[in-house]
Amino acid sequence: MAKGKVGKTVGSLGDYLKEQRTSARLSLRQLADQAGVSNPYLSQIERGLRKPSAEVLQQIAKALRISAEQLYIRAGILSPDDGVGGSVELAILGDTGLTERQKQSLLDVYASFLALNAVDTEATPQAAEAPNNAPTTTETDSDAVTDEG
Repeated sequence: MAKGKVGKTVGSLGDYLKEQRTSARLSLRQLADQAGVSNPYLSQIERGLRKPSAEVLQQIAKALRISAEQLYIRAGILSPDDGVGGSVELAILGDTGLTERQKQSLLDVYASFLALNAVDTEATPQAAEAPNNAPTTTETDSDAVTDEG
């Protein structure tokens, strides 16, 4: 396995973390202590040599007093194009009852479902339209009035 940067997203994450750390006037050692990670590990993250877990990112975000969601996006865990704000992903990442491996598996499955649905929608655009036997607005309105109570 070749040594070097893990990936562009991780590299930009490391640059961003270093920028945030220096803005907060924290040394590498101070941030590592506050985040509960080792000094060398944090250094490797900042240099783009290691990809931290969502849990470690959350601890770092808390220590820096910044948004964990922003770190997840920079690490490539969340996509900024999610539109809904990544609420499903954030719920998975924030669940303390799951292991890191389980969280990653759920995120992978969720992403694959979204990709599959996007392909299905592009292949059959009429699927997004109402079917011919859908109730009209007058039927729905009258049902809503009679069903109250």
